[in-house]
Amino acid sequence: MIKYIFLDVSGTILWKPMIYQRINETLLNFNHSVSMDELKYKHKALSEIIHFPDRTDSDFYRYFNTEFLRLLGIFPTEDLINAIFNNCTYLPWEKFDDTDVLNTIDIPIGIISNFNTSLKEKLEHFFGSIFKDVLVSEELGIAKPNIEFYQKALEKINCLPNEVLYVGDSMKLDIEPASQLGMKCLLIDRDNFYQKSIYKINNLSEVLQYLK
Repeated sequence: MIKYIFLDVSGTILWKPMIYQRINETLLNFNHSVSMDELKYKHKALSEIIHFPDRTDSDFYRYFNTEFLRLLGIFPTEDLINAIFNNCTYLPWEKFDDTDVLNTIDIPIGIISNFNTSLKEKLEHFFGSIFKDVLVSEELGIAKPNIEFYQKALEKINCLPNEVLYVGDSMKLDIEPASQLGMKCLLIDRDNFYQKSIYKINNLSEVLQYLK
């Protein structure tokens, strides 16, 4: 029986909806035409590989965008890298529409996230006080996919692994370490990147069927 739900944040309950549109517009300004599907897929693929620091800065984003352009087959000129940074960095966060289902769940919900201490304020802004525990890498000094992060989370809530449902959007950072500890895991995949994954759900509302 599931007694507790842990959620990832970025790509799971919060996102930056303008990011792909801004990237596309910037590329078009430099005479590069790339389909939105390719932009999303390769951005996601690169995000699975590159380590995101707790606090991102201009150096990190310029590195990320350089590698992203290479994946797209586009020469990463300094002007283009700077344009993507200026047009796409630090866009506002928004919550996914399907996160409304979280308000209907009557067991405790917590957060495990590679993020800095500003996350708690962001979550309060978007969701109020629905999260019982918010564990962030900057505070704990441990980051995903380190399995110790998940062990500390289990110690915090005093639950057995098989009593916890974990929902995230990354195989590397979320599903693999959590499942190794014995948590039940779901991979939220709204854009159908992981078509054959046994962990895949398309919408957070599908979480409800795993709580029965």
